[in-house]
Amino acid sequence: MADQSNNRPQTAEEREKQKKRLLRAERRVIRRARLRVWAAVFAFLLLLAAGGLIAGWIWLSTQSLPAAFISQTSYIYDSRGGVIDTLHAGGYRHSVELSEISPYLVQATLAIEDRRFFEHHGIDLRGLARAALVNLRSLSAKQGASTLTQQLARNLWLSHERTWSRKLQEAVYAAQLEMKYDKTEILTMYLNQIYYGHGAYGVEAAAERYFGKHASELSLAESAMLAGVPKGPRYYSPYRDMKNAKDRQRLVLNAMVEQGVITREEADAAFREPLNFRPLESDADDGYAPYFRDYVRMVAVEQLGIDERLIAEGGVRIYTTLDPDIQTAAEEAVKNGIPAGSEQQAALIAIDPRNGHIKAMVGGRDYNTNQYNRVFATTRQPGSSFKPFVYLTALENGMTPVTRFRSEPTVFTYDEGRKTYEPRNHNDHYVMDEIDMRTAIASSDNIYAVHTIMAVGPENVVATARRFGIDSPMQPVPSLALGTFPVSPFEMASAFGALAAGGVRHEPVAILRIEDRSGRVLYEAKPSAVQAASPAHAYVMTRLLESVFEPGGTAHRVSAAIKRPVAGKTGTTPYDAWLVGYTPELSAAVWVGYDKARTITQAEAHRAAPIFADFIERALAGVPPKMFPMPDGVVTVYIDPETGKLAGETCPQRRPETFIAGTEPVEYCDAHDAAGEEEPDSARADQEIRRSWWEDLKRWWLG
Repeated sequence: MADQSNNRPQTAEEREKQKKRLLRAERRVIRRARLRVWAAVFAFLLLLAAGGLIAGWIWLSTQSLPAAFISQTSYIYDSRGGVIDTLHAGGYRHSVELSEISPYLVQATLAIEDRRFFEHHGIDLRGLARAALVNLRSLSAKQGASTLTQQLARNLWLSHERTWSRKLQEAVYAAQLEMKYDKTEILTMYLNQIYYGHGAYGVEAAAERYFGKHASELSLAESAMLAGVPKGPRYYSPYRDMKNAKDRQRLVLNAMVEQGVITREEADAAFREPLNFRPLESDADDGYAPYFRDYVRMVAVEQLGIDERLIAEGGVRIYTTLDPDIQTAAEEAVKNGIPAGSEQQAALIAIDPRNGHIKAMVGGRDYNTNQYNRVFATTRQPGSSFKPFVYLTALENGMTPVTRFRSEPTVFTYDEGRKTYEPRNHNDHYVMDEIDMRTAIASSDNIYAVHTIMAVGPENVVATARRFGIDSPMQPVPSLALGTFPVSPFEMASAFGALAAGGVRHEPVAILRIEDRSGRVLYEAKPSAVQAASPAHAYVMTRLLESVFEPGGTAHRVSAAIKRPVAGKTGTTPYDAWLVGYTPELSAAVWVGYDKARTITQAEAHRAAPIFADFIERALAGVPPKMFPMPDGVVTVYIDPETGKLAGETCPQRRPETFIAGTEPVEYCDAHDAAGEEEPDSARADQEIRRSWWEDLKRWWLG
């Protein structure tokens, strides 16, 4: 009997399965067709790209490279348009053949700058991928991927601006270099072109500048040191920062070990090897204000992001705030203030409090001997020169110039009774009685200062100092009142300048404008000011600080040399002496001491105040004396110094004192009452105060 299974009708389920099989087969056909189309398109695009690359490669090979970058002299100008310094184009160069360069330096350079130099064709795609991966993992730009050829192209023909167009041009020129020159020629050009800092271009000039020898004579240790410098001559020069330079040398040596060029033992021995650097020849004679000049270059490179090579030889114009007369006055004051044979150092920084412009900077006594700028030293305790920020905090918290504390040996308890602090006055001199704020400031009484900071809270004093631009580390402890935490002269001059400007702190400015060789503005300063304190509080503080130069004040011995209103504060520690002060036109900080924490004698400590006085008179010789402008919100009354109350006619001593309006005493002194005497007329008292000020002004004016 015949099989009837193939003739029976399909079930619905079987028909659905067959339909799905047909759909899948149709989709496979469509996918294969699409793949064939895309493969054809991809092949066409690939051929097109290859053709474009070949055409581009042929075109590039027929093009001439542009003329090399022509170095131009850059200039730094003072506020009057005079030249502070010329940055000579080209620096010191001496080209040599590759055979005249130490193999160690060649190997070190390749290991740290371009380990695949002999494998790529100008652009290292593998290096790009590796750098991108490292930067992605760290979420920062830790690694770059510019090849040695790209660096050479940039140095020869391009600026250092960070734009995509410049990057593209750099890649094109790198490719052309690889077409026209072999690797040895490119490496030779690079080593003769690269900048090693301090005016040295190329390895021969660098070997001579740093070690006083030919490039062929460099040891492994010397080569690793030099190879690390071009990455950032300002950061890695051993003349500027030996720690950074040694860290970079270690990095170079480690790279050489990883490349199998040297052994670990050789690297360790080279790192330990003492290096004999040639004394750096100063180019200070080419201009003036060398410490300021270095500061300007540092600000331009590190803060404003201007490329160092552009500054060194790009024909830029840097316009600064420096006043040549005030700078000369500063240099003369420092020179005359310390005996020629002394090893004691000094620093002076002057700022215009009205706009923050830096007018003078002296970072040491002899730039040729030592380029360290002590104006920015952050290891020096300001001592009592810090006290104005304690007393300003007190004024802002309700104390007045007649607030009284007892001056006697005192043990202060803090940290909830767990700690004690026992300050001492200079030479253990104590009044053994109550004194007021003006007396404490004039005589620099330490006991009063600690009483004050304990009353207002050390944390509030820290906050006040921060408002005035003092960013150095500080702890809210009682000793803060005596200036036990280091602050730089730069910070102190700027902070005191805010008091001179009625409580307005202007951010210090050294550079007003930078232009490139074509006159295009690369940077222009924008004024930045904050109200650090009210005008009334700043004025009362200024009136108190004037007493430092009056009879009984710690700077009274130089008051005769200053023919104008001046306020300030002295400060002395076992290692440092300061005078920070200001007039309405100028704020200045003077520091004297030794570089290596050597104690100073009393005679050496007394040199800061005469330097300050000499400087102020020289700097402002052509400026008429001016009173500090009195703002609204202050009143001046006569008080009895013994009681702090309003002075009556019978008081044997009557002192004009300035208060924040509403905080002046209202009760008259009755300790010296005599029968029949009347209270003084307030209008007459005001007239007497104004007359006293007028007499002072005439004395200052006439000398």
